[in-house]
Amino acid sequence: MTISASIRWPAPAALRAPLRAAVARAVFEHAVRQVPVRVTYSDGRVLGAGSLVSPEFQVVRPAALYARLGRDAKIGFGEAYLAGDWRAGSGTDLADLLTPFASRLATLIPPALQRLRLFVDRRVPSEHENTLDGSRANIAAHYDLSNDLFAAFLDPTMTYSCAWFDDSEPVDAATRLEAAQLRKIDGILDLAGVRPGTRLLEIGSGWGSLAIRAAQRGAYVTTITLSREQMQLARERAEAAGVSGLVEVRVQDYRAVDGLYDAIVSVEMIEAVGEAYWPAYFAAIDRLLAPGGRAAIQAITMDHQRFLATRRSFSWIQKYIFPGGIIPSLQAIDETLAGHTTLRVTGERELRAHYARTLRLWRERFLDQWPRIRTQGFDETFRRMWEFYLAYSEAGFRSGYLGVSQLQMTREPA
Repeated sequence: MTISASIRWPAPAALRAPLRAAVARAVFEHAVRQVPVRVTYSDGRVLGAGSLVSPEFQVVRPAALYARLGRDAKIGFGEAYLAGDWRAGSGTDLADLLTPFASRLATLIPPALQRLRLFVDRRVPSEHENTLDGSRANIAAHYDLSNDLFAAFLDPTMTYSCAWFDDSEPVDAATRLEAAQLRKIDGILDLAGVRPGTRLLEIGSGWGSLAIRAAQRGAYVTTITLSREQMQLARERAEAAGVSGLVEVRVQDYRAVDGLYDAIVSVEMIEAVGEAYWPAYFAAIDRLLAPGGRAAIQAITMDHQRFLATRRSFSWIQKYIFPGGIIPSLQAIDETLAGHTTLRVTGERELRAHYARTLRLWRERFLDQWPRIRTQGFDETFRRMWEFYLAYSEAGFRSGYLGVSQLQMTREPA
C-alpha cells in the first residue's frame, strides 16, 4: 500500500535572521567544548572535546545550520539534518554522535540563557490538541502513513514498542527481536493478570500482536485504535491466527468505551494522550476496570524536572513525528492517578536499555529496506527524517534522558 494522499510531512522552514544565526553559532561552538565529539568544517577547523576516534559532527553548510538553530534551536537542529546542513562523518554512527549531546541536554546551554527559554520556545500549536477530532488527526499523521512502511522494519509480530531482550541469547540470533517482543507482551499481560476467560481491554491496538497473544491465552479481547489502517490489518492478522472469535477490533476513542473488564492494558499509548487528557485517560481505565481487576501500561518517561521544563514547548518530534505527543514522568503519572482515580502503581519493570537496542534494530532494518520503502512514495527528506527520529530516540534511551517502564496498577483497598 502506498502512502495516503492526505498524509504529508513538513519541509524544513525558510531561513532568516542573521543576528540570531550569529548568536546560535557562538552558543553552539561554546557548547561543544564540553561534548566528546569532533565538529569539523570544510575549511579544516575542528572543534569539540573529542579525539580522533570520537564521533564526527560534519558541518556541511554552516550558514544554513546556524540560521536554523537561531530561528528555533530545538526544532532547527533536526531540520538541519533533514536539509543536509550537517551529517555524521564517515565511519560515525548517527546515534553514537547524538548520544553525547543527549547526555548533556540539561547543561549544554548556559544557565543565563536557559532562563530565556520562556521567551524563545515555541508553544505547541492548537491544532495538535488531543480533542476527539484532534486525536484522530494526530494518530493518522503517523500510523496511517502505510502499513507496508512499518512492516518493512518491524519484526513479524508488527510490534511498534520497546522489546524485552534476554541477554543469554546470541546477539545475532535471527529471531531475537521477535522473541523479545513476545517476551515484552507476555510481561505486560502477566502484570495485568490475563488468563483464560479474562475480559481484556487494550487501549491502542497497534497491529494486533498483543490482542492475538492474549486471545491465545484464552482471553476475550476488546482492542481499540484510532487508526483505520491498523484496525484493518489487526483484524486480518487475528483471522489468520485463528483467534478472530476472541478478538474484537474497534476504531474507538478510549473516552467512548463502556463496560467492565477484568484487565486493561495499554502499551506506549499514554505518550499520545496529551497532558491535559491524562486525567481522562486514567479515569477511563479506573471506570472500566472491574472490581478486583488489574491494569498495566507501558510508558516512555523522562525525569520529572525535565518534564516540567519542557512540557509547554514545541519539539522536533512533535512537529515531524508525533503531533500531540508528550512524554510523562513517573511522578506525573503517580500524581494523576492520586488526583483522579482510585488506582495506584503496585508493580514496575524498567526496560530503558532494551529500548535503545530495539531502536537500533529498527533503524538498521529501515535503512536496509529503504529501496523497498521508497517505492511506496516516500522521498529522501522522509528517509532522513526517520533516520534522525530513530537515532535521536536511541540516543535518548542510551543516555538516560528517556526511560520506559511497565507499570501495574491496582485499586487502593476500600
